[in-house]
Amino acid sequence: MPGIIHYGTFVVSFILLLIIPGPGNLILITSASKGGARSGYLCLMGILLGDQVLLWLAIAGVAALLESSPHVFLVIKWLGAAYLLWMGAQLLMKAKTGAPPPPVTGKRTPFLQGLVITLMNPKPILFYVMFLPLFIDPASCLGIPTFAILAGTAAALTFIYCSIMIFLTTSLAEKVRTRPGMVYLLEKATGLFLALFAFKLAFFS
Repeated sequence: MPGIIHYGTFVVSFILLLIIPGPGNLILITSASKGGARSGYLCLMGILLGDQVLLWLAIAGVAALLESSPHVFLVIKWLGAAYLLWMGAQLLMKAKTGAPPPPVTGKRTPFLQGLVITLMNPKPILFYVMFLPLFIDPASCLGIPTFAILAGTAAALTFIYCSIMIFLTTSLAEKVRTRPGMVYLLEKATGLFLALFAFKLAFFS
């Protein structure tokens, strides 16, 4: 491929990165379990859009801006941590009910959750700027077309992986919905994870 080296290694490496648990994975699973495949794919579209924005910002050199202007990085990081903490608190403080929760019907909520959670973590910009050059041959790089191939590959792999997650989640959704206790525990686990991730993002990154 023009300007790309070790493409197979890039694919394998990106798949391994997708498997690592993160807030995006958990929000995707929660959306799919509560609202079905439609809600899961809306969340996935938000994650994909956010990830592509971060990737192209990294390509455009925003990483250099963040490194030279640490205050900008800190503001974005703290906003992301605050949003994750707010979402986690909402789930942790939600009262337990005896009835299964209604499916998520809003068109925008899962999409916005996936988008905002992805955008509010600026660390991937710095990661991409260190990760992508490993697979670029400066001598034959075509610029945007070369980066577009890597960005398209990342989007395709993310879509496939998340689709598998949505399928597995919705396959078990009926069992989950008929057991309010399982839903309650899932919400609490999600809330706790988001709160802990917010704390890690704010103080240990």
